[in-house]
Formats: sequence, C-alpha cells, structure tokens
Amino acid sequence: MPSLLELQNQIATCKRCPRLRTHCEQVAREKRPQYASDSYFGKPVAGFGDPDAWLWIIGLAPAAHGANRTGRVFTGDKSGEWLYRELFEFGFSNAVASVSALDGLFLKGAYVSCMVRCAPPANKPTRDEILNCRSYLETEAMQLENKKVILSLGAIASRATQEVLRSEKPLQKFKHAHTVQTNSIHQVMSYHPSQQNTFTGVLTREMFQEVFKLCLSLKNS
Repeated sequence: MPSLLELQNQIATCKRCPRLRTHCEQVAREKRPQYASDSYFGKPVAGFGDPDAWLWIIGLAPAAHGANRTGRVFTGDKSGEWLYRELFEFGFSNAVASVSALDGLFLKGAYVSCMVRCAPPANKPTRDEILNCRSYLETEAMQLENKKVILSLGAIASRATQEVLRSEKPLQKFKHAHTVQTNSIHQVMSYHPSQQNTFTGVLTREMFQEVFKLCLSLKNS
C-alpha cells in the first residue's frame, strides 16, 4: 500500500484515461484569457491536507481552470472559495482562501480530494473514468487512518464514497445534510459548492455552514 506521498506521485503521472489527459493538456495549452500568464499544472491532481485528518472531504473532479491550473484540489475557482472559506471559519485552515499550491495555506484535521483526478470535459466524467480512479480513493481511505467523518460534495461523490466504504447496506440516495454510517465512519452528504448551485441558491452559505456543524457534531459520536 503506497503512502500518501507516494500516491501523490503516482497520481501526477497517471495516464489511465486518455480522454481526460487530452482535455487537461489542451486546456493547459490554450488557457483562459485572464490566466494567460499563468503556467498551468495540466496533470492529474492529488489530494491535499493533513495525513492525520478526522474530516475527509471528497469532491467530483478538478476544475479545468481551477486545480488543473494551480495543481491543488479546490484551488483557484469559485467552488474552492466557498470550501476554503468554511475550512478557515471552522478552524481547519490557516487562511481564508487558496489561490495557488505555493500560497502557504495548510490544513489541520482535514484532507481534501476528488473522486476523479483529472478535469473532465463539461465537468462530466464517464463511469469508466470514475472507476479508473477508484483505486486512488481506496488508497486514501486506507491511509487516512484517523478519519471519522467523510463530507461528500454532490450526488456522484456521495455514491462513490459509499462504494469505497464497501457498506453492506443498500446505497443511500443523495440528500443534502443526510448522514450515512458505515461501521465507525459517518458520511455526510452536501450539495457541491459549484457555481451552478451557489448562484441559484440551491446551496446557500448558511446551508454549507450547517453541514460543517453537522460534521463537527459527529466527530466524537
């Protein structure tokens, strides 16, 4: 079983999904105009955070001009602004925002990763691409030995989390702020802080804060 550091190196060189690799590299070459002077990462993005974390946060995939640009999960896009703001507010982060992999931000008690490690076209990975990344999520599940709560962002990540935990219970349908317990691990489901959800009010800041409060309440239960 590779360590988290070894896993990060494996992920950065992964070529399991040709469609995703082609897309990420194309985005990194063409860039978005406001980031024209940036050097895009353009590779699969590993997890980030505290190896001793009790809270594990799982999103869908890197954003094409977010983590695919910066090299750090949930960094450099609007979804990341929402997530890292609450991580700071609830004491997991030393900074309110994450703008690059070299900005000095670090996490304490939390680890963040995605179920798919490459930015997919239209933010829609195929089922095969999700399965190709499954072993990385499983390795993280093994290495994050102190995890007590998993916060799954979005319906697809919520399903993948249940599959990785290998619960004998039937898979639970996605419901915001719903909790599923597998052995000693609590999984909390939340709407993803994507612009599609936050701009339309599907997910408000108050709702997102309540989810973090729920995670804290489950830590020692």
